[in-house]
Amino acid sequence: MSIKQISIFVENKPGALYGLTGVLAQNKVDLRALSLAETSEFGIVRIIVNDVYKATTVLKDAGYVHSITPVVGVAIPDVPGGLNRVLQVLANANINVEYMYAFLGGKLANSAYMIFRVQNVDAAEKALAQREIKVLDQDQMAGV
Repeated sequence: MSIKQISIFVENKPGALYGLTGVLAQNKVDLRALSLAETSEFGIVRIIVNDVYKATTVLKDAGYVHSITPVVGVAIPDVPGGLNRVLQVLANANINVEYMYAFLGGKLANSAYMIFRVQNVDAAEKALAQREIKVLDQDQMAGV
């Protein structure tokens, strides 16, 4: 049920991110979520897209070094404490959050959306579902 995140290594220089998004746009790959983390020389762009196969093919053909990582997508009630409740469920299940980021969109009213990178995706999804927290799959992300 997990979502496939693509992590792309890009040089930390003017225009590098523009070049990456240009390659995706020219090939009609639609971004659903994006996170950028940088070091002094390189950045890691983490993306969720509508078509993982097409995106990875396009990236490979354009010479981008990338990898695919399973992540957990969650629709969180957009109320004070909504994120805290999700984090409590993960903490109670002894699941560490390595990183997370938010994204916009979605068709569920009054929901915020987050991507979580955890070591055990299956355990995280099970713990969240048991507490009636909406976990998203790859197809749902494509439609967000």
